Amino acid sequence: MNENETKQLSRTDLFSMAIGQIIGVGIMTMTGIAIGFTGRSVNLAYLVAGLITIFAAIPQIYIGGTANFYGGQYSQIGVLCGQKAAGIFLYIQLFTSLAISMYTLSFADYFLSLFPNANAKLISFIVLTVLFGMHFFGVKQAARLQNILCAILAIAIAAYIVLGIGNVQGDYLTNGFMTKGAGGFILASIYLTFAAGGAIYVVNYSSAAKNPTKDIPFVIIASTAIVVIVYAVMSTVAAGVLPVDQVANKPLSVSAAVFMPKTVYTFFVVGGAMFSLLTTLNFNIGMIVYPVMIGCKDGWLPKKLAVKNEKFGSAYLILLLFYLIGIVPILIGLDLNTIANSTVILFTIIRGVIAYSAMQLPKKMPEIWKESKFYVSDRKLKVICIASIVIAAISVLVLLVSTSIIQICGNICILVFSIIMALIFDKRVHLSPAYEVKK
Repeated sequence: MNENETKQLSRTDLFSMAIGQIIGVGIMTMTGIAIGFTGRSVNLAYLVAGLITIFAAIPQIYIGGTANFYGGQYSQIGVLCGQKAAGIFLYIQLFTSLAISMYTLSFADYFLSLFPNANAKLISFIVLTVLFGMHFFGVKQAARLQNILCAILAIAIAAYIVLGIGNVQGDYLTNGFMTKGAGGFILASIYLTFAAGGAIYVVNYSSAAKNPTKDIPFVIIASTAIVVIVYAVMSTVAAGVLPVDQVANKPLSVSAAVFMPKTVYTFFVVGGAMFSLLTTLNFNIGMIVYPVMIGCKDGWLPKKLAVKNEKFGSAYLILLLFYLIGIVPILIGLDLNTIANSTVILFTIIRGVIAYSAMQLPKKMPEIWKESKFYVSDRKLKVICIASIVIAAISVLVLLVSTSIIQICGNICILVFSIIMALIFDKRVHLSPAYEVKK
């Protein structure tokens, strides 16, 4: 197959893929938490989060547009920052599976809105077990099913906006608009970057795009901007139909119950909230496995951990590891806010590391970087990457300041553990060939 035959993705194709990656769990999980931080200014916080997300995506564009890295961010960091950094990332990556429990707990919140007498912990446990069980048996979602679910989600979101916008209280701007001042607003904006992300994954399709140089940057910026505007409108409804104290740290179902007829409400909770959480959870379970498999092959983890089931082809021991990590917060009773805080901190740290990695392109891949479709001068690259690192560092500090001592200690322990493990196993590790150049 020649190169022209492989370049089939148009700007429209890339745009639809990006939208599908962004829309989903973030709006359902993070909006109530953000309202708790900043009240009705949550809509503005979404817009700020979108700007941060777009800027933070630029270093990843530079890396992903230069070469196709087989192990995703793990391989990117390994090639550009060295073996030890790759190891630290891999061990941190293990703990990002805490986000899995965040999704299941949020699912339980929405389930309780339909069945208030149900046990939230039990529901979370069942959902997590069933989805991991599907992956144990090698069950994969068909693209057609995913498209159907996305269409249902879009209808649910449209219903929420159309039916809810007319019920927003007239005192929206004067009563509970910025409940915790500038600090709360900044904190909410940082949290919501988790909800606004996702478009960056279209970088992986650079080699299949008809015009990657122009289309991919445009798609990342445009899709993120459009989705955060939709999210801003949704959050206006979420924060505006009831007093702030009734919707803070609550799922969107609380506000939806005010203006939606019973049948539409049920459709929104099931087809919108619960479907988005399930599909995102299923996607994340599959996404986190492959880098760890590469890490096992390289020697950071036991090679036997990456063994696959002969019948179903699933890396069942890795899945079991993530299942155990994901289930611990549920069993010990951690609340959604606590898990969300740790998750966002870990993802923000990774974002800063990726920016630092991009800054190494002229040193570690000089010839390839000069031929990159996204090549910029060394000075411009340095300025953008340093700015992205600074934003990530400030975001982490804000998150740490806003949390409890126990959470701070927990995040420090994760970082220290990851560093120690990387130093211990560094000598026995040999990184696999990690990338191919994009033509």
